[in-house]
Amino acid sequence: MKLKLASVALGALMAAGPALADLVFPDLSYRTGPFAAGGIPFSDGYQDYFTLMNERDGGIGGVKARVIECETAYNTEKGVECYEATKGEGALIYQPLSTGITYQLIPKVSADKIPLHTMGYGRTSAANGKVFEWVFNYPANYWDAASVAINYLLDENGGSLEGKKIALLYHNSAYGKEPIPTLEALAAKHGYTLTLLPVDSPGQEQKSQWLQIRRERPDVVLMWGWGVMNQVAVQEAANIRFPMENFIGNWWAGAEHDVSPAGAAANGYKSLNMNRIADYPVFEDIRTHVHAKGLAAGDGSNVGKVLYTRGMYAAMLAVEAAKKAQEIHGTPDITAEMMRDGMEALEMTAASMEALGAPGIGPEFGVTCAEHGGSGMGIVQQWNAAEGKWVALTDYIAPDDEVIAPLVEQDSMAYVAENNLSLRCE
Repeated sequence: MKLKLASVALGALMAAGPALADLVFPDLSYRTGPFAAGGIPFSDGYQDYFTLMNERDGGIGGVKARVIECETAYNTEKGVECYEATKGEGALIYQPLSTGITYQLIPKVSADKIPLHTMGYGRTSAANGKVFEWVFNYPANYWDAASVAINYLLDENGGSLEGKKIALLYHNSAYGKEPIPTLEALAAKHGYTLTLLPVDSPGQEQKSQWLQIRRERPDVVLMWGWGVMNQVAVQEAANIRFPMENFIGNWWAGAEHDVSPAGAAANGYKSLNMNRIADYPVFEDIRTHVHAKGLAAGDGSNVGKVLYTRGMYAAMLAVEAAKKAQEIHGTPDITAEMMRDGMEALEMTAASMEALGAPGIGPEFGVTCAEHGGSGMGIVQQWNAAEGKWVALTDYIAPDDEVIAPLVEQDSMAYVAENNLSLRCE
């Protein structure tokens, strides 16, 4: 296990009284393996934001943040080992960036009373806070993402997908299978035909899937990919001359490294995003207070990129929840149980995001006892190869709650029955 201690500026508040225990934020990272290209920038953004809190603000509520990094290589068993190795350090929250690890940690964090935040991944029905007390997946989940993609396509096709052919190219894992129930339900509602095309991990071999796509000529290909799978898919799409504007990845298939290897051939590829990409003022603070001091988690080249921004956003949400917990309990020295209370009272408004130096980075949302999933909104962005950047095509698009809510209810109630649980906040 690699321990990484963020640099600290204690400030006047800490000088005035006895030192308090660090606020501990484990980073279950993966800087190695076939998915490292996504894991590295996310982890860099996640860690740099906590360092910014220490260097610029003197910590969180006057208490320094300590990041414990533990390498998982996107391996579920290693992820569980990292959890067991770090939870005793006083961990306040886990964000494993892996659906497989998430599924294994849900019963563990529930028993240990440590909150788990799976931002846009993990078990979708954890959005039901009545069932999953310790799990949060705001601001959106996979079923939201699937619905946002379909709503976008509805808008692009005059409100009807009747008779259209949609193919789902997905990572053959718990992660990749998550959107299937939603896309099937939406197919029944909107009259499109859904073809499922699994790709075995890590995703380097996709010839047969793209031969099928070339043969069947779907109107749209949706992709639930990660790591090298995305790069291979974009190149294979180019090889068969599939129209890139009809190829849409989810928000884990829409980073710069997913498209850049294909060069100009990737132009026009689209993806979802749960957060906006912009030159936010907070980045300048990170460059000044973190990178200029030699305290960056990485080499500094990822600042402002899609997954760096998302990692920073994840840390930002954790910090705001920690502040809320300190406010609720009247102490800066919070525990994991107090942190959970802060997460359940979190509210992100346009004003609060602007005050944090990241105006509009995500949709506005609030968290309650019953609702742990956020707004469910996402945008659609498109790759401009000539300029080497993503361009937002839409504002935030809402999911179809008439379809999503019953699916969440059904799956979460099955979890209740399987585990003999009682509902909360009724």
